[in-house]
Amino acid sequence: MNPAQRNRTLALVRAGFEDGPALTVASTDGEIPQGRELSFAWLTGTVMTGLTSVMLMGAALYVSFQGQDTFSTAYEALQIVTSDHESATDLISKTNRVRPTTVAKSELEIVEASIRETVDGRDLIKKQPFVRIRATLATAATALSEDIPAYDPQAMIDSTQPIVAPDDANTNIYGAEVEGEVSISSSPLPVSFVPPRSVSDQGAEAYVRQTLENFFGEGGNAGPDVALGYAPDAPAVEDLGIVEPGGMTSVVENLTVMPKKTTATEAGLGRTERIITVKEPSKIEDLLLKNGFTDKMIEAISATLTNVYPSTTLPTGARLRILFGASRTSDVLIPYRLSIYVHDDASNTDQHAATVALTDRGAYVLGLAPSEIAFPEEDTEEVNVSNLPSVYRAIWETARKHDIHDDITKRIVAMFAYDVDLTKKIAAGDSIEVLQTEKDAEGHQDLLYVALKLGSTVRQIYRFRANDGTVDFYDPEGETGKRFLTRRPLQGGGRLASRFGYRVHPIFKSRRLHTGVDLAAPRGTPIYASGDGVVEKAQWVSGYGRYIEIKHVNGYETGYGHQSAFADGIKPGVKVRQGQLIGYVGSTGNSTGNHLHFEIKVNGRFVDPLSVKLPRDHTLPAQDAGAFKQTIAQINDLMQRDAAPIRVAAASAPASNG
Repeated sequence: MNPAQRNRTLALVRAGFEDGPALTVASTDGEIPQGRELSFAWLTGTVMTGLTSVMLMGAALYVSFQGQDTFSTAYEALQIVTSDHESATDLISKTNRVRPTTVAKSELEIVEASIRETVDGRDLIKKQPFVRIRATLATAATALSEDIPAYDPQAMIDSTQPIVAPDDANTNIYGAEVEGEVSISSSPLPVSFVPPRSVSDQGAEAYVRQTLENFFGEGGNAGPDVALGYAPDAPAVEDLGIVEPGGMTSVVENLTVMPKKTTATEAGLGRTERIITVKEPSKIEDLLLKNGFTDKMIEAISATLTNVYPSTTLPTGARLRILFGASRTSDVLIPYRLSIYVHDDASNTDQHAATVALTDRGAYVLGLAPSEIAFPEEDTEEVNVSNLPSVYRAIWETARKHDIHDDITKRIVAMFAYDVDLTKKIAAGDSIEVLQTEKDAEGHQDLLYVALKLGSTVRQIYRFRANDGTVDFYDPEGETGKRFLTRRPLQGGGRLASRFGYRVHPIFKSRRLHTGVDLAAPRGTPIYASGDGVVEKAQWVSGYGRYIEIKHVNGYETGYGHQSAFADGIKPGVKVRQGQLIGYVGSTGNSTGNHLHFEIKVNGRFVDPLSVKLPRDHTLPAQDAGAFKQTIAQINDLMQRDAAPIRVAAASAPASNG
């Protein structure tokens, strides 16, 4: 660099600009301007090219969207853009991979067994089909359960009443399999009949001797080798739970208790994707109806698919890929996108057939194929913690997906309501099993068995007809699912605002024992008696406001505080039954908002209403124990049998109460 250039560069660094000649229009025609020259022809052509491009693109977009002023849901939400190469910084792809996926097991099978029954004095053996359902609880609430009844303890009590029916479902399984219907007749053996001898006296003697020797001598000869039939004198077993005086025991150290994070569970509804494999030729409408699509949605999708996928039936091996998202008008998930894949046997691949996506105006239009994925062998569903429904909602969602009648579903949730907090969210992998009779000519089905698995706990309930003719449902120990006290005795169950135990009082700001649970609900919400009993108090009590105390059997008492008003006729000495209206939610006394303070005392001592073990309402009498065990064995046999060959189901008649 010569001195002149060096000085010029230094001046530019210091001043930031350079004195130069003015712009000129002395550019050579047809060439790009050089240096400080300017060509008006070149500038005009550039501007006109840009304006023309903008107008053409705008017209094309306007025509493609048919004049709509709002466009389809963003492609990030629909995920309809196919990308062969994903960037390392692709946030959407990373988020999709982070979401956990669970196997969505869903099996509706027909099992057959030879059943023995008596008709008009004749013993008959015939094959009888049963409907068996094994399914994971739905991990997302869709439009299938949008109109389910509200959680109502009083209605649940009505749903658990015993069934009075002249004819009950028969599970008397015959030992051998028969085809068709076989009639059994019995007649007494003639007196002269002598059965042939099959075992000689010598053989019987040898068998007895060998049996006794094996029993007393563990294979040796009776005598010195006879085993002792009692325990040795020296103690051989120690109770590890007993600490002798002066002994040592262990103390837990370095234990930190962390509060449970609720940020994710309190988040709004998020997106989730479900993949379904067609196991036998099925109508598209039937599959969509069982997976959160309403009749109007199905009608719109069918019209959209007419030109690209005219068939109304999906073949075996086809797959549905459904993306769900939050609805703007309700608290359920609605289908954002539906993709159909058909299996190609020649290449053993799943070929994309069609995709429809939801627009902002609620219409389904054709869309591009979503990003490619490797389809698993089984059905899967993404798990989004903000979408997980309550146990109550999940049972309803799963039941409607498998065409279980609403009356049967009401009984199922009612039978578990006294053992399970139905307002808690489920966990991925929770499941349910249901056994029913097949629909008869009038569409009637009987519920025989229900098993609910929540976490590692399995609760089973069996149908049984007692000697007095009443039909009820019992756990394996012969106790009904109904308990004699309800844990959340107000309409809708309320929202748990404060638990039992020590806390800082919201008004007095001091640490003290909270003797019950606070169930938040709107003012005027009905409050019901938790169980049968006698009203001990119905008055104003300092701190509790309007307060009712009911005395029950076996030393149990329940209290209901902060009520806005008592129900008519509620006063001390009045007998009340479980589920009877006793008052209304309010905020009287020392209260910061409308809620019910509900407490339980056992022998005068406060206990946690949500966790205390409560006695059962009814237990089978001893004379029914043998028959009940036989019923359990027969139902368990049906649950373990192989499914019958697939049959094409006829159009079902309207179902009736189970």
